[in-house]
Formats: sequence, C-alpha cells, structure tokens
Amino acid sequence: MPELPELASLSAGERGTCLALGIETVRADDGLGATALGELAAREALDRAGVAARDLGALIVVEPRAPETLLSSEATRLQHLLGAERAVTFTVGGLGCVSITPALLAARGLMCADRDLGDVLVVHGSKPATTGRYRHPVTVNGDGGQALLLSSTVPGPAPVRLLDIVQETNGEHWDLFHVEYRDRPAGEWREVCRDSSTYSFRLAMESRGRLSGLLSGLLERNGLKPGDVRGHLSQNLSAAGFTFTEESLGIGIMPVCRENLRRYGHLGPNDVFLNLYTAMERGDLAEGDHAVLINVSPVAAWSVLLVEIGPQQETGAHAQ
Repeated sequence: MPELPELASLSAGERGTCLALGIETVRADDGLGATALGELAAREALDRAGVAARDLGALIVVEPRAPETLLSSEATRLQHLLGAERAVTFTVGGLGCVSITPALLAARGLMCADRDLGDVLVVHGSKPATTGRYRHPVTVNGDGGQALLLSSTVPGPAPVRLLDIVQETNGEHWDLFHVEYRDRPAGEWREVCRDSSTYSFRLAMESRGRLSGLLSGLLERNGLKPGDVRGHLSQNLSAAGFTFTEESLGIGIMPVCRENLRRYGHLGPNDVFLNLYTAMERGDLAEGDHAVLINVSPVAAWSVLLVEIGPQQETGAHAQ
C-alpha cells in the first residue's frame, strides 16, 4: 500500500501498522457510490441466475456506513433502478461487517413466513465512510458491490445452502469506532478509535470467547463435529487478524482469505461471501462440503454462518 494517499500524513507508528496489515492493493472508484456499486452487483447476480427484478419477492439492502443523503431512501432508490417494484424493500445495518447476518436472518424470516414470496435479493455497496481508506489500527477499506440471491425454489440443489446462523452483540462497545460529522465538512471526517487498548486487548479477548462459544454451539445443534467442516472463512481485516482467529479457535483459515485481503483490502459485509465464492470457483470447496463463515465487528458483534456447498454450475450467486 505504498501509494495510499493518506500514508504520508500518518505518524511513524500508524504507517508501520498500516504497511503490516497484509494489504497490497484496493479497488477504488470515486465516481461510484454505494448504491451504484450495489446496483452493478445486483444486475449481474440476477442476469447470471436468469431472474427478472420485477419477479423478486423482497429486496434487502445492507445500508452503507455513510448514506449519500439524509432522509432519503437508498433502498427504494435501488428498488426503482432495478425495476423490482413488487419487492418488499427495506434496509438493515448498524453492525458494521456483521450487518450481512441480520440481512440473511430477515430474508430467511420472510421466506418462512410467506412461502409464496419468491426470491429475495440481498445487496450491499461497500464504500469508506470517510475520504481516508486507512482505519487505524484495523484495516484499509476498498470499494465493492455484492448481491446474494436467496431462493427456496431453485431448480435443483442450490450452489450454496445456508444451513444455520448465529449472532451475538455487546452494546458496551457501541462507539468504540466513530466518526463525528455534524459540525464539519465531509473532507474533515475522521474515524476515531475511542480506546485502542480496548480494541487490541479487551475486545480481542471477548471475541475469542464469543466466537468459540458460537462455533461450538452451531456445530453441536447441527449434529456436526469440527472435523466435518471442510473450510473456515473470515472477513478480511489484516494478516494478524487471521492468525488471531486461527489461534483462538484452533482452526485454519482458508488461504483464499489472505489472497483476497492482499488484492482487495476490507470490503465490509461483503468479505465473507467474496471469500466463499472465490474458494468455490477455485475448487477449494466441492459439492457436499460444509464451510463456516466467521464475522466480527468492533461495535461489537459476532456471527457464525454454516453453509453446505451444492453443485458447481454457472447459475449465479444463490443461497438457499
């Protein structure tokens, strides 16, 4: 990351931390906002699946960390752009990287409550909340869009079957990272860590315990043992973060996570499914394999998802 614009303005310690994250490049396009990124991903997912937006039963948007305007609805804007006029449409968020989890929980709830609902599209456009992309001491944010099409009526087995979801939160850390914005221009917005020792030690230790309990409970209630899991995937924050998760849980994080970290940096709620589908495309996960997706956010929130891999075919990003 030697070409990162704000690198020159960092202190020596901050610069060293940034360069040690394990991130070499990020994708950035200042001409595309979060909604535009989400729209591009949504259109591609729908095209690959052969599904028309007008037939969607619901559109769930994982809200951006900083909306482009206040009081307006970016979710219904995306609904209009896609032409998904009959879709039940709303946003979820507030949990940082983990916000993909309540989106999936909401999708599952809608589909169970109304068997005739139809397909549900979950969309997120990832953009930094500030002009700076480095979030000391956590990661470097890149730009990206992602869309997941969930269906209970996919012809044949789906490429990914979502088996179970668990999530926990702790409001004690609700403002550990924050951006003061009301009294200053957007160019002066800065993300601040309220207490670096809380992030580096207290939250880390709590994450170790939380994730361990969530993972063991998830496997137990699904009748699985640790050895039944073919791969573990995490969000992409830093190389040190992967090592911490591996040592805390006694697992190995799939190599694709480190590779995507180097190439893309952190893409917020998009990370875990980017890693999952990349692993599938590379053949690292095959039909019948179980995988666990691990997500942590410093707000603080934790989630663990259990998925089963279905047949690998060119049908787009489905989850069932």
